Amino acid sequence: MEAIARSVATPRATVAPKASRAAKRAAVRQVTKSALRSGFFGSNKAVFASSKAQAKAIRQEVSCAVATDADLALDCINAIRFLAIDGVEKANSGHPGLPMGCAPMSFILFNEMMKFNPKNPQWFNRDRFVLSAGHGSMLQYAMLHLSGFESVSNADLQQFRQWESKTPGHPENFITNGVEVTTGPLGQGIANAVGLAVAEKHLGARYNKPDCEVVDHYTYCIMGDGCNMEGISTEAASLAGHWGLGKLIVFYDDNSISIDGHTDISFTEDVSARFDALGWHTIHVEDGNTDLDAIRKAVEDAKAVTDKPTMIKVTTLIGYGSPNKANSHAVHGAALGPDEVKATRENLKWEHEPFVVPEAVMSQMDRSEDGAKFEAEWEATLATYTEKYPEEAAEFKQLISGELPEGWEDALPKFTPEDKGDATRNHSQTMLNALAPVLPGLIGGSADLAPSNMTLMKMFGDFQKDTPAERNVRFGVREHAMGAIANALGLHNSGLIPYCATFFIFSDYMRSAMRMAALSEVGNIFVMTHDSIGLGEDGPTHQPVEHLASFRAMPKMLMMRPGDGNETAGCYAVGVGNRKRPVTLALSRQAMPNMATTSIEGTKKGAYTVVDCGEKPEVILIGTGSELQFAVEAGEKLSAEGTKVNVVSMPCWELFDETDADYQESVFPKDVRKRVSIEAGSTQGWMKYTTDSGIAIGVDTWGASAPGPLLYEKYGITPDAVYKAAKSLL
Repeated sequence: MEAIARSVATPRATVAPKASRAAKRAAVRQVTKSALRSGFFGSNKAVFASSKAQAKAIRQEVSCAVATDADLALDCINAIRFLAIDGVEKANSGHPGLPMGCAPMSFILFNEMMKFNPKNPQWFNRDRFVLSAGHGSMLQYAMLHLSGFESVSNADLQQFRQWESKTPGHPENFITNGVEVTTGPLGQGIANAVGLAVAEKHLGARYNKPDCEVVDHYTYCIMGDGCNMEGISTEAASLAGHWGLGKLIVFYDDNSISIDGHTDISFTEDVSARFDALGWHTIHVEDGNTDLDAIRKAVEDAKAVTDKPTMIKVTTLIGYGSPNKANSHAVHGAALGPDEVKATRENLKWEHEPFVVPEAVMSQMDRSEDGAKFEAEWEATLATYTEKYPEEAAEFKQLISGELPEGWEDALPKFTPEDKGDATRNHSQTMLNALAPVLPGLIGGSADLAPSNMTLMKMFGDFQKDTPAERNVRFGVREHAMGAIANALGLHNSGLIPYCATFFIFSDYMRSAMRMAALSEVGNIFVMTHDSIGLGEDGPTHQPVEHLASFRAMPKMLMMRPGDGNETAGCYAVGVGNRKRPVTLALSRQAMPNMATTSIEGTKKGAYTVVDCGEKPEVILIGTGSELQFAVEAGEKLSAEGTKVNVVSMPCWELFDETDADYQESVFPKDVRKRVSIEAGSTQGWMKYTTDSGIAIGVDTWGASAPGPLLYEKYGITPDAVYKAAKSLL
């Protein structure tokens, strides 16, 4: 009998904790049949059938085994709940309600469905998981800990939301190994999940062979009511449906509670109908609190649909198990409090002290053995692939290594004054098309502005549902989702180099995603064209006057504004070379000349002298972008009059500030305080470089609707303005 019990007590829960007697009897019949088929009772089944007493005893023992298995599943789920409860309680800060309600679906996902190796969190072919409702971060930390990730120890759980802990208030990929993306603001996560699924589909289409698949994994996501309310989620879901991302499975935690209270005060739409309309496959699990079989079946059904993403609406009770706070906003964003924690422990019959997890639960939920097997199987597949397809394998391995191909920067073109002047948006397209053949990971596109942003890689077609191996991505007019999807392409850890583009003014629509790129250490290249009042007739609604200053204020963002072709090449050298730091390129619509002394190397330093008088200057002129030529022209006029003048190009403040003191002194000698800067944008911040003895020329008001050259004249963005300002200082 003991042997029978061991054979049927599988390491995965097979019956819901509150399964009906009929369900249990069905399970007993199934395991009994399995035992018969295995020959456990011998070949003479009549012997078994003739002994009613023996049959009854076996059924009772099998039933007990099934019940025990269900009890273990319930213990695992409650362990998840109470690790979250205890972590929030100890911190006296956080969101316990979501983890308490989402514990069952998370148990099924991490313990049964997902493929990953906790001992190697960066293994390429792992399934990805995104907690879009990132405020419920203790759910993810509990799952990582219980699944065997060394990055989240029990001690780490007890340091939730504390200084320098590995368990911050929201999941952050650069802090906690096993967290794929930093979700932060609601809705970012679901858009990130779409991007991760795009990466899987794209790479699979490029490298998989009919007899050997090296790219084969799913992207799972849990989002909440708040994510669904944010517009970015609809933007991203629309694209996911259009692209047919069949390996994207999103759980919607339908608990009908937000911070303000029950969602019926502001959110009554039929979410499933919306996702249906967006081209998704939708499923509803009506009891997400106890019906594990329904959750399990929903995932299996989702995997069976290969041409659409799936949204599984799981109706849950927020704060499940809390006698007095469940199904209320009181459990959404605050600790339960000692009395309610005690009452919840009693209600769920959880007799363990805070942060104590039974050994049986730890053993059940540790996926280390499974993970090692998954990775070993994939390595064997990769070895076969390498033998059969050596050229493709070499490129694939180089790509997923994250290392850039040797000599890639040599592909960047260089320019001389004899080369025709051009707008830097056009130079940008030249760079993209020069780099695309040597960077197999380069992928990106524009928010319905490709002909204006100049972002098409001409040798490739469009990434679409039926052509996912192509590398031009058509995002449509969806700036917010575009930024988050592109971020996820970079966070897929597969060597993809994402770029995305729009007019600089519309960065306002994707600022959150750009901020998350800087925070999350994503080397996204944000191509922002029409960078100043120089775009002209569209008027002030389209003229970004404050944007350079605002992105310069963003930590870890490299805000770059090149002044010609060489500097545009330098910007791409920086953007591609920085795989953990985003770059925003402010590019012109209007043409400018190529200069003799600009360079890629100078651009990499952020600021450098392009006109050197050869001795200590009396005045220093500083320009960026299309105004660099004005500083040079003014400098030539001053020099002709006998003034000792240096002209400095300053495409990137941040890079210059990171150079050493000696280099900074060589560009801006401390005892030369007569300086003039010119830039067709806000003058905020320029005093740091012009000093209080200098003058910053810019645009500190709204633009206007008129031809660009006329606007430059009216706003005083001219060589003559620089000349006169310098003369006033001498």
